Amino acid sequence: MEENRARRVVDRLRERNVFAHLKLPHAGLTQFGIRVVLPDGREAIWDNDGTAGLEAQVMRDGILVGFVPSIPGSESFGEEQIIDAISAADYDRPIGRSTATAGRRPTPPPPPPSLAQRLRTTFGS
Repeated sequence: MEENRARRVVDRLRERNVFAHLKLPHAGLTQFGIRVVLPDGREAIWDNDGTAGLEAQVMRDGILVGFVPSIPGSESFGEEQIIDAISAADYDRPIGRSTATAGRRPTPPPPPPSLAQRLRTTFGS
């Protein structure tokens, strides 16, 4: 997103009580982004990677904890549609998560022993 457009979007988001800031481009990129500070200490970084679609990375202390995937058709959004999408995003349900082994879920821990099992182990019956 070019700088003036990003600034206008940030101003409009603030009018909607969204805690938004201008995100400066990374080294080698010319695209500005929008940083939305979330109440629980996370932040969403919108469109700072130079891609065409509108998407966000949700970060906590510099670590990726979730994301808002690219919104279909967002490469042709006007400013009002961008503002609507950012202000209505669901940041509490991260879509992408790392798993230890791709395609497999980790096995849950065994249930804790019952009182009877603990007593048998303790008293040796």
